[in-house]
Parts: sequence; C-alpha cells; structure tokens
Amino acid sequence: MSDRVTAGPVSIEVVGRTDVGRRREHNEDAFLVADLSDAQASRAVTEERERLIWPRRALGARGALFVVADGMGGAAAGELASGMACAVILEELHAQWADTTDTDTDPDRFAQTLRLATERANQRIHAHATSNPDTKGMGTTATLAGLLGDTLYLCQVGDSRAYLVRRGVATQITKDQSLMQRLVDAGELTPEEAEVSERRNIILQALGPEARVKVDLTVQRVQRDDLLVLCSDGLSGQVRGPEMAQLLGAATTLETGCDALIDRANATGGPDNITVIVVRLDGGGLPPTLAEVPRHQVYVSRPADRTTVPLDQAAIASAVAAAAGAVVPPTRVAPSPAGAGVGGAAPSAKVATPASPKRRPAATPDASLAPSLTVFAVLVLIFVAMGILLS
Repeated sequence: MSDRVTAGPVSIEVVGRTDVGRRREHNEDAFLVADLSDAQASRAVTEERERLIWPRRALGARGALFVVADGMGGAAAGELASGMACAVILEELHAQWADTTDTDTDPDRFAQTLRLATERANQRIHAHATSNPDTKGMGTTATLAGLLGDTLYLCQVGDSRAYLVRRGVATQITKDQSLMQRLVDAGELTPEEAEVSERRNIILQALGPEARVKVDLTVQRVQRDDLLVLCSDGLSGQVRGPEMAQLLGAATTLETGCDALIDRANATGGPDNITVIVVRLDGGGLPPTLAEVPRHQVYVSRPADRTTVPLDQAAIASAVAAAAGAVVPPTRVAPSPAGAGVGGAAPSAKVATPASPKRRPAATPDASLAPSLTVFAVLVLIFVAMGILLS
C-alpha cells in the first residue's frame, strides 16, 4: 500500500441533519459545517439547523470545520449552550485562523486554534451560566473535526463521537469522556457491557459547568473515499458502528445514508435528540490508501525551540561529585581542532566548569554507603541526561 499524495485538490461532500427524536419535546442539539476559506459559506450554514446539503466542492487552503454539540440543562438552557458552542467556536476560528491576513497555514497552529476555540467556548458558556441564574448548570458536549489537507484534527469534550468509515468498517476515532469509558479503560467493564449499562449517559466533562475544561486533541490522516461521521449520543447510543457502516454502504447517496442513520435511531426508540454530519473525502490530494489504521491518536504538538546546556565529562563529574558531597576542582575542556564541527563549521565555544560548592551533610554518613551513593547518583544523572537529549 502507498501513502503518497498525488497532485490535485481535496474534495468534500457534506450532509448534516438534526432530529428531535421520538421522546423529547425540544431539540437541544446543534451542528455546524464551515468552509474556513469562504466566510460567506461558513456563516450561512449556521442558519440552516435541521438539514444541510453541500454538493462536492474543493477544500480550500484554510480547511473546513465540522461540529456536533449536545446541550443539557433543560430545554432552553441546553439549546442555548449547544448554539453558543457552535457560534463561539466559529467566531474564534474566523478571528484566529480564517479571516487573518497571515498566509501561514501551519497545521500545528490550526490544531492549537481548534483547541483554544473549544476552551474559549467553555469560558463563554460558563460565564453566561454564572451571571444568569436561570441557566445555571447548563452545558454541552462538543466534538469538533477540522480538516486541513489530508489530516483531521479533532477536539473532544463529552460523549458525542466521531467515526471514520474506511472500506466498509466504522472505527470510533474519539474517546468518550464518560464514566463508562473510564471503567473500560480501567478494565472494570468490557465495551459491550458499557454500551448497555444504565449509567452510560454519565459524562465527566462538558462545556460550561466548570471554569476550565480539558480538551482531548487528536489527529487522524485520511485517504480517498473515507467517510467522516460526527454524531450525538442520540445516534451512537442506538446504532452501533458496524450498523452505521452497513447503512451508509447500502445508501445510493450521502443524503439517503444520513437519513437512514436517523431513521434507524428513531426506529429503535429515538429516546434522545439525534444529530449527524457525514462527510465524504476524496480527490487527488488524498492518498489512495494508507498503511495506518484509524484509531484514537493523541495529537502531540511540535516542541518549542529551546536552548539546552551541552553535557560533557566535566559537567557529569561535577554533578556526580555534588550528589556525593565531594568537591571537584575546576576542569577546563580543551577546544576541538579547527573544522571539527558538523559539516566543517567552527566548533561551539565551551566554558570551563566551575568547582561545585562543598555541601555540609546533615549527618556524617556511614563510609560503607559512599560507593552506593555514588553509583546511585551516576544512574540518576544518566537518566536525566537521556531525558534531556531525547526531548
């Protein structure tokens, strides 16, 4: 298999729909689809809450954003929280990413902007609930997927979900922030037991209830003909991943596939609001196949540039002696021969290591322990040095 990206654009086709379900009187879910390279398109879709259809279009340089939010706290409060989440996240993405004059489309900056937008939504919802007693305790889940080039960056708070359907197999690529997921991770329950537990709706985080929130930021590369599915638990709680893949695979269009998912959730009882976004990913800008399989993969930001102190024998000897309580005289390191640096560059100047100050021990140690202390100090220093060099 090859993961080489051929020349050409990335294209997306999107269908989104939200449904009140069979047992609720109000819909507290919300969803958002935004073309971050086209401000008019992204803002227009927020007005179309029940159904959205985007025919196939090229993905712009600024990428696209997809959000599902499941509100809680009572009909008015829950609807307000989910709507605020979508609005604030879009506002932040436009202010910090899409509408800036900066032409930089650095993937790391995009990922961090998604995370910061999610945190800002939490702050705004929390502030509103704090200053308005009638909405106290309101909150919302949020699952965000930002697509930039051939890579998805996902932010997760709560138990709405993102799946990737590849070659007829649906894989959950977000992790629920829920009590059941915590018990599964601890080995106390199997995933199958968690799915039928009476406590499966207990979540550990949401946007709004607390002043701070921990966003789970993950990453996932995509290939041609992948389907991205974002949904609230009104769908995932009634329709499992394999059945989602089957229904989407049997549908003749993306729209009929989206409708089939919601119809199936309602046919099994429809106990909650149901929201789903389905995105078909295609185009020559995506690899035809990838060796890696879809999974929950935590995003690791590039380390910031930093200056480290070079370790040499003198520095190691001084630190070891200091740990053992000894005094080491100053040691001067002879300069390297001219041209000995990498690529023939001039070597870095090295400064003589000063003597370590003598430390007075709290009590006179047993002389028989001195070798053990020295060995221990050496081992500690080696592990510290390895950590610095590998960071």
